[in-house]
Amino acid sequence: MPTDGNILTRRQCLQTGIATLGGLALHGQAPAAKKPNILFIAVDDLRPELACYGRDYIKSPNIDRIARQGMTFNRAYCQQAVCSPSRSSLLTGTRPDTTKVWDLVTHFRDALPNVISLPQNFKQNGYFVQGMGKIYHPGFDDERCWSVPWQTPQAPTYAKLKTADVPDEDKPKSKGGPAFESADVPDNFFKDGMVADLAVKTLRDISKKSEPFFFAVGFAKPHLPFVSPKKYWDLYDPAKIKLAPNPYHPKGAPDYALTNSNEVRNYTGIPAEGPFPDDLARQLKHGYYAAVSYTDAQVGKVLDELDRLDLRKNTIIVLWGDHGWKLGEHGEWAKHSNVENDTNAPLLLSVPGMKNAGAHTDALVEFVDIYPTLSELAGIPLPGHLEGTSFKPLLDNPKRPWKPAAFSQYPRGQARMGYSMRTDRYRFTVWVGRQDHSRIDAIELYDHVADPQENTNVASLPANADLVKQLMEQWRKGWKAAKPPVR
Repeated sequence: MPTDGNILTRRQCLQTGIATLGGLALHGQAPAAKKPNILFIAVDDLRPELACYGRDYIKSPNIDRIARQGMTFNRAYCQQAVCSPSRSSLLTGTRPDTTKVWDLVTHFRDALPNVISLPQNFKQNGYFVQGMGKIYHPGFDDERCWSVPWQTPQAPTYAKLKTADVPDEDKPKSKGGPAFESADVPDNFFKDGMVADLAVKTLRDISKKSEPFFFAVGFAKPHLPFVSPKKYWDLYDPAKIKLAPNPYHPKGAPDYALTNSNEVRNYTGIPAEGPFPDDLARQLKHGYYAAVSYTDAQVGKVLDELDRLDLRKNTIIVLWGDHGWKLGEHGEWAKHSNVENDTNAPLLLSVPGMKNAGAHTDALVEFVDIYPTLSELAGIPLPGHLEGTSFKPLLDNPKRPWKPAAFSQYPRGQARMGYSMRTDRYRFTVWVGRQDHSRIDAIELYDHVADPQENTNVASLPANADLVKQLMEQWRKGWKAAKPPVR
C-alpha cells in the first residue's frame, strides 16, 4: 500500500465519503444519483375549472391523477394574466416589474441578461434538462436552459380549414379563422398530440441517463382557437353547459379594469362589438371544455409512460396553467385583467412519498414561488435574485398560516398600471400612473365573503373607508412584507 501523503488510504476514502454525504444531508442535498427527477408540465390558458377543483362536469381524469397523488392549490396566483409576462415571471422567479416583461414582445434577458432561470438552475446543478412544446412564449426561448436544444413539433391549426394562417398565439391575425372547430382526426394531428408522442419517446431516452432529469413539457390547448378532435367534443352535452352567471361589467369598476374581449374578437364568426349571443357563448364554452379534455388526455400519455418506466417513485410532478381565463364572466372572454378569473390559475404538485397526498390547500401562493419550491425539494441552491417563497412547508401542513397576500398586475397601455393584492378575504386593486405611481386613478375593492364573483366594487362606500385605508397600507408595503410566518 503506498504511503505517499497525497494518496488516501481506503479507510480515509471511506471516512471522506461519509463526511461528504453527511455534509450534503445537512444542507438538504441528496447525492446526485438520488436527486428526484422533475416533470414540469405547463398548460396554456387553463383555468381551475377541473374535476379536481370540484367541477365534476369537466372530464379531466389525468390531471386529477396528479391531484390524487399530490396537493391541489386552490388559491394560486400568476403575477400577470397573459402568456409571456406570466411565464417569464415564473421561470425567472421574479415579478413583472423586475423582468420588465409586461407585453408579448419583450424578452426577460433584455432587463436581466445574467439571471439564472429555473431550468438553468437545475442544469447548473447536475440535471439533464430538456424542454418541448410551449414553455416560454413562442419566439422567446432561452437556450441557456437546456442540455439539448428546445424543440416543438409543427402542426396545422385547423383540420377542416387547412389553409388558414392563424397562429396558435395570444395575437391571432385579425379574422384569420374560426374560434373553434371539431374534427374527426387522431390526437397527433394537432400539436399537443405530437408533443405528447415526442414526450413519451423522450422519457424513454432520458430515463437511461445517469443524471436526474428536469423535463419540461408544454401544451398549447385550451388556448384559442378551441380546436380538438371530435371525441373530446362528444364528452360534453351542449344543452347542459351553463353560461356565466355574471355576464356584466363589475358595478363601480373603472371602464379600463377589463378589456373588450379583443383576443376572441379576432376570429371569424365573433361579433366585433357587444355581447355574444347565448348560442355562440355556449359553443365557445363547449370548445374550451373539449380542448381541456384533449390536453388532459395528452398529459395522461406522459404520466402513463412515467409509470411504465417505473420513474414515478422518484419524480416530482408539477402542473400549472399560466393564468386563468374568462368564459363570459363580467361579459368578457380571455384574460388580460386583474380579476380573480384571470389571476387565479391551477397549480398541482406531487412529490413521491408525501404524507398529504390528495389534499387541498387554501393557502395563498404565487407562481414566483414555484422556482424556490422545486429547487428546495430537489436540494439544490437557491439563487439570491428570487422574489418568491418556497411553499414546501405546506406539503406537510396544508392548513398552516401562510402568506397574507398574493400580488398581480396588469398594464393599460402606457397610461396606467393596475396593481392587485389578493388577501384571504379581499381583492384590492389600485390603478396608478404608469410613469408616476403616486398618481392614483382608481381603487377597486371586492369582498370575497359577500361577493366571490367580484361583481361589485365597494371601495367607495363610506362604511369601508377604514378598511380601504388599512388595505392601502398593506398594499404599499407590497410583496416584500407578505412573507409566511416562520414556524
